[in-house]
Amino acid sequence: MSEDYSHIVRVSGSDVDGQENILQGLTRIKGVGLRLSRAIITKLGIDPSQRLGYLTDAEIKKIEKIVKDPAGSDFPDWYVNRPRDRMSGRMLHLTGSDLDFAHRNDIDRLRRIKSWRGVRHGLGLRVRGQHTRTTGRGGMAVGVSRKKL
Repeated sequence: MSEDYSHIVRVSGSDVDGQENILQGLTRIKGVGLRLSRAIITKLGIDPSQRLGYLTDAEIKKIEKIVKDPAGSDFPDWYVNRPRDRMSGRMLHLTGSDLDFAHRNDIDRLRRIKSWRGVRHGLGLRVRGQHTRTTGRGGMAVGVSRKKL
């Protein structure tokens, strides 16, 4: 190992193992999937099999800039995970705890306006139209009890 190798790399608020290749390592950031990871690598011209620990600080800053705003980095609008955000109206791409916070706020808004999905979330039931007659019974013991010997 040389001195320019980092065992743990901090990218967009997430600690990523420096031993992973860049393609898989970027997917460890919450809000970045395999497709966005591959697009970032091709845009920057980085070798996908290179280890994350060998990246320079300048390359990490470029990656963070693209992850923060893919639409502003000449990516199509469908790369962002919050198109036309309800509060700002802009195309946002959230990562890490911001993504969790926004998701929680969306569910709270649905509960507050008492929409069907909000009521289902509040009751802890399936939200997307699945059948609940036989699945999702959660917690009950199902089976045959044995006779005492």
